Amino acid sequence: MDRSSLTRYAWISIAAAIATITLKSIAYLLTGSVGLLSDAAESLVNLMGSCIALAMLTIAARPPDEDHLFGHDKAEYFACGAEGVLILIAAVGIGFAAANRLVNPKPIEQAWAGLTVSAAASMINFMVARTLLSAGKKNNSVTLEADAHHLLTDVWTSAGVITGVAAVALTGWQFLDPVIALGVACYIVWTGFRLVRNSVLGLMDSALPEDACKEVITVLDKYKGRGIQFHALRTRQSGPRCFVSVHVLVPGAWTVQQGHELLEELEADIRGAVSLVTIFTHLEPVEDPVSGDDTGLDRIIK
Repeated sequence: MDRSSLTRYAWISIAAAIATITLKSIAYLLTGSVGLLSDAAESLVNLMGSCIALAMLTIAARPPDEDHLFGHDKAEYFACGAEGVLILIAAVGIGFAAANRLVNPKPIEQAWAGLTVSAAASMINFMVARTLLSAGKKNNSVTLEADAHHLLTDVWTSAGVITGVAAVALTGWQFLDPVIALGVACYIVWTGFRLVRNSVLGLMDSALPEDACKEVITVLDKYKGRGIQFHALRTRQSGPRCFVSVHVLVPGAWTVQQGHELLEELEADIRGAVSLVTIFTHLEPVEDPVSGDDTGLDRIIK
């Protein structure tokens, strides 16, 4: 499966980040709002995250080589983790700026002009986020999905900031601006934490999602009705690729050809149930007690 074409979505994200940074910076310069400054800072993080996403998608698209025989799919998890860390760093910066503004309040100027510009930037982010999310789900790309969720977070935080600045303009309560900025910081901390967590889970070879595991088990259950047994079922996710390993126990009197034909049929059924899956099967005679010594990750040594 050629995934090199996915890099075009990273370029779209980079272009969107540059546009929104420009617009939100203009909005901050017009108003002096620390809330809008925090919004612009998060867009700067978006730009760095999109650049990392481009690099990791390029690496992940490389075919297997002698040093990476299973491919480079896990590179996408580094992009997801890096973007999460960048979000956390941005949250700290926003928190400091907001705390300083609470101590040293400053009136907001040209609020409505600034809000109009900021709203235009948010609309750009929203449209790009929807595009990336659709492409990420379609191509099972954790990098594109992470970038999309980051942009959607930016949209919602922008909505909060815009609401806060509008409230300040209407009421004159200057403290609302830094208070809302602190709320934005707390919200994006949660987003950053989730992205880092997803990255760690992927790098730790977590099992396939529950629905995918159920699909595999459903296929195996069909063969159990034919007297075939299974054990040592293991699954893991590596970027978009799924890995399934299972031991298949058949009558010892079967010929090699019979066993081979069964495994070919079984693997084809699993591939039909789970997309982009690599399957490892191990054939064993059901009557041999030694067949039960390798159900764990490490074989029992007697």
